[in-house]
Amino acid sequence: MIKHMQALSDPTRFAILELLRDNELPAGKIAEHFPSISRPAVSQHIRILKDCNLLWERREGTKRLYRLRRKGFYDIHRFMEDFWSAGEKTNSENAKPLQDNSRAA
Repeated sequence: MIKHMQALSDPTRFAILELLRDNELPAGKIAEHFPSISRPAVSQHIRILKDCNLLWERREGTKRLYRLRRKGFYDIHRFMEDFWSAGEKTNSENAKPLQDNSRAA
C-alpha cells in the first residue's frame, strides 16, 4: 500500500494517470505532455506505475501502449473505505481531546 501511495503522490505520475484515465496512449505521446522532463524520466515514471499494477502495457508492433489498470486501484479504494469507515465508528472518540504522551517522564 505504501508503494501505491508513493506512486500516486508524485505530481508527474499523477498527471500520467490523469492522461490515461480515458485514453490508451503510446509512451511517446505521454512524454510529449511533459516537455520539461526527459523521455527516459517519463519511462521511469511509467515503469513505477506499472510495477504498482496501476497501468497495463500492450505492444503493437514497435509501440508500447499504456492504459489504466482499474483493478490495480482496488487496494487503494479498499484501504480508503476501511480508513473512513473506521473513522465513522470512532466519531465519539474523536470528540475527546488527544492525550499528550510527550510529557511523560
